[in-house]
Amino acid sequence: MAKEEMLEFEGVIADVLPDGRFRVTLDNGHEIIAYTAGKMRKSRIRTLAGDRVTVEMTPYDLEKGRVVYRHKDARALPMSGPPRGGFRRR
Repeated sequence: MAKEEMLEFEGVIADVLPDGRFRVTLDNGHEIIAYTAGKMRKSRIRTLAGDRVTVEMTPYDLEKGRVVYRHKDARALPMSGPPRGGFRRR
C-alpha cells in the first residue's frame, strides 16, 4: 500500500462539532470524527446534520477523516430570489 493511498467511505453526518468538525456515522456502523476538506471550505460548501457525505481516511488512523464530498439530495432546492450579494448597481 502506497503512503498516499487513501480509503474512501460514505456516511451520514450525525453531529456538527466546533471548528468545522463533524461526527460521521459510516455505512458500516463505525463513528469517526471528520473535518471539512480545504476545497469544500474554499467553495463555502455547507454541511448539516443528516447530510450524506464521502469521507477520505488514511489507513494509519481509522478514527479520523476528511469530508471531501457532500452528496446532493432531493431536499436541496435551488435558491429563489436575488443572488446573495444583492443586485449589482451601475
